[in-house]
Amino acid sequence: MLKNIAIISLLALAILFSACGETSTTKETEAEKTEMETPKAEESMEAAAAVLNPNQASEGELASLGLNEEMVAAVVGARPIMSQTDLNGLLSGMGEEALKELAVKLFIPMNLNTASEEEFKMVPGVGDKMAHEFEEYRPYTKVEQFRREMGKYVDDEEIARYEQYVFVPIDLNNATEAEIKAIPGVGDKMAHEFEEYRPYKNMEQFRREIGKYVDEKEVARLERYVQLILEEK
Repeated sequence: MLKNIAIISLLALAILFSACGETSTTKETEAEKTEMETPKAEESMEAAAAVLNPNQASEGELASLGLNEEMVAAVVGARPIMSQTDLNGLLSGMGEEALKELAVKLFIPMNLNTASEEEFKMVPGVGDKMAHEFEEYRPYTKVEQFRREMGKYVDDEEIARYEQYVFVPIDLNNATEAEIKAIPGVGDKMAHEFEEYRPYKNMEQFRREIGKYVDEKEVARLERYVQLILEEK
């Protein structure tokens, strides 16, 4: 009788240890799987922040991307550079493949409403199909619209990456201060001036008023990032 009780006790202990080991292993496996499948937000932010705008990048930042002194001088001297096509023209001596690699970290954002399909394909990782989808949902009035439509095809992380290379012009009369300051090179003072002259009746008024603070080339650069949506009467 005692022998049977001892055997039963040993079997119970064996089952208990086996269950504990299985639970521990399962938890470790699930944790490893979660770690592999969950995108790392910090890495995504670092990747996003790594894309420099040629019109704002310092000479040191340009040099860190592999541009020699002559190329750095060409970029700085040509500012404001109005398109990625123009930038590629300045640096054409690098060769086509080198320019594609450079575009991952140095890029002039493209207007989602006006860029051609071929221009969209300059965006790293964008091929024929996605370039077509970029065009399919025009006109874009808000970046949220772009996120929603592209979310049908790719995940949030990829959409965030796209946003480093493209933009939707903001509405001059209704954009928030945060949206205005999202324009490359626009700080507190210029954002205030954008708001100061509302409501804008036409783009000529915008050029005239902002032209009090910056030269014509800079006005033209800023104008790429804005639009005027007039309410129908």
